[in-house]
Amino acid sequence: MNPAEITLAPTRPAPEGDVVVRAEALRIGTGRTRRFVGLDHGAGISYFFVDNEPGEGPGLHWHPYAETWVVLEGTAEITMGERRLVATTGDTATVPAGVWHRFENVGEGRLKVLCIHASAVIVQTWADED
Repeated sequence: MNPAEITLAPTRPAPEGDVVVRAEALRIGTGRTRRFVGLDHGAGISYFFVDNEPGEGPGLHWHPYAETWVVLEGTAEITMGERRLVATTGDTATVPAGVWHRFENVGEGRLKVLCIHASAVIVQTWADED
């Protein structure tokens, strides 16, 4: 057994009904980004699936919980406080709670990132509230 894993027996039956949330139901507007709010689906986490063109990315913001990024495709420059890091396909990075951060597609193709929020709801404070 891996010491980082705990093995327990299940204590509940599987949920009834449709538990698959279709991608189209999570789409934000007409763009390619999708938002999953865990509270709406009985989950303890939330996420954004981001699909950005070169030069695109969210503005500077922070959360009262950690956020973990999994780069599914492309190259991201991540700003985390004063640090700037580059993450590419397959890389994972985590920003702690309360740290200003952002990322931008610095590659030549599309950037696809799964942005996992350690919260059942999404709470964001933007540096530029305009």
